[in-house]
Amino acid sequence: WAVLLEISLSLVSTVSRVISYLFLLIHFISVLIFLFNLWNNYNYETMAELPSAQVISEAQFYMGLGLTITASFFIGSSFIIKKLALNKLSSSGHTRASAGGFGYLKEWIWWAGLLTMGVGELANFSAYLFAPASLVTPLGALSVLITAVLASKFLNEKIFLLGKIGCFLCIIGSTIIVIHSPKEEEIENIEVLLEKIQEPAFIIYVLLVIAVSLSIVYYFGPRYGSRNVSVYIILCSSVGSLTVMACKGFGLALKETLSGTRNELGNSLTWIFLSLVIFCIVIQMTYLNKSLDLFSTGIVTPIYYVMFTTLVITASAILFKEWTHLGANDIIGNLCGFLVIICGIVLLNTFKDMDVNMLDLSRQWRSRRHSTKTMLDDEDEEEQDRIQSIPRTYGTSYNA
Repeated sequence: WAVLLEISLSLVSTVSRVISYLFLLIHFISVLIFLFNLWNNYNYETMAELPSAQVISEAQFYMGLGLTITASFFIGSSFIIKKLALNKLSSSGHTRASAGGFGYLKEWIWWAGLLTMGVGELANFSAYLFAPASLVTPLGALSVLITAVLASKFLNEKIFLLGKIGCFLCIIGSTIIVIHSPKEEEIENIEVLLEKIQEPAFIIYVLLVIAVSLSIVYYFGPRYGSRNVSVYIILCSSVGSLTVMACKGFGLALKETLSGTRNELGNSLTWIFLSLVIFCIVIQMTYLNKSLDLFSTGIVTPIYYVMFTTLVITASAILFKEWTHLGANDIIGNLCGFLVIICGIVLLNTFKDMDVNMLDLSRQWRSRRHSTKTMLDDEDEEEQDRIQSIPRTYGTSYNA
C-alpha cells in the first residue's frame, strides 16, 4: 500500500503539473481568440462578409442558459432514478438487464427515469433555439456533476480521490474540445441535407458505426461487456451520434414546416429521420441500462459523456464539413482537450477502485518528510562523529 500510495502521489503531481501547463496554454489561446473576435466585431467589412452571423438578445441568452441548466439537472437525475429501478429489480430476483432481462419495463420507477431524461433532452434541444451551441453544449457537463453528487447521496456509491480527479479531467477535456470544435454550416432545406448524407465520407462513417455495433452486440459484448465499462458505452455513443444527426434532420423538417417555408410533413425523408431517432434511442437505452446495471453510475456517466460528445463532433464534422476552415488555435485547443481526456480516462479506469483520499496523501507526505528529516539528522550525526574521530596534529616549529 505504501508503494501504491507513493506511485499515486507522484502520478497526481505529474498530472497536475501537466494540466497546469495546459490550462495556461488554453488560457493564452482563449485570450487570443477573444481579441481576434473583438477586432472582427468592430470591423464592418469583416462582418459584411459573414451574412449568416446571428446576434441574440439578452433575453434569449438567459432563456437558453436557464434551459441548459434545467436540462442538465433532469438528465443527471434520470441516471440515478433508472439506477434505483435496476437495483430494486436485482434485489427482488428478477433477471438483470445485463443478462438480457427486460423486467425494468414493468417498473414505474424506470419509466419515471426515462420520462425525466426525455424532459431533459427536450429542454436541451430547445436551448439551441435561444443560445449558441458554444454555450449549450459545454454546460451539458453539469449533468455529470449532478449525477455524481446524487449517486453519493442516494446510491451510496463512492468515487475515491483519483476517480474524482479523472471525472473532473474528463469534463474539462470534453468542454475544451466542444469550445474549440468547428461550427457547423447552415443547412437551408432537406434537399441540401440529403445531398450531404449521400456523400462517401458520411456513408463510410455510418457503415463503421453499424460494423462496430454489430461486433459489440454479437461478439465483444457477451465476452467483455461485464468486465470492461467501455464496451457497451462505445455502442451507445456511436449509435447516439447517428441519433443526433437524425434529430437535426427531423428538426430541420419541423422548422421549415412551422415557419411556413415549406410543408415537409409529406416528405418521406422526414418520417425516415423520425424512425431512425426512435430506433437508435431504443438501442441506446437498452445497452445504457446494461452499463448502469454492471458498473457504478459515477463511472458510466463521465465516460459516456466523453465518448458521446467526441463521436457527435466527429459525425457532425464529417456531415457538415466543419473542419474545412479550422484555425491553428482551434487545432491546438482540440489536441489539448484530447490530452486532458486521455489523462482523465487513465485515472478513471486504472485507479477508480484505489481507496486514496487527501488524509492518506497528507499522512504519506508527512511520513516522507519525517523520513527525510531523520535521514538528514543521521547523516549530520555521522558527519560530526567522523570529524571528531579525525586525530588533531599540531605543528612543532615553534619548539624548534
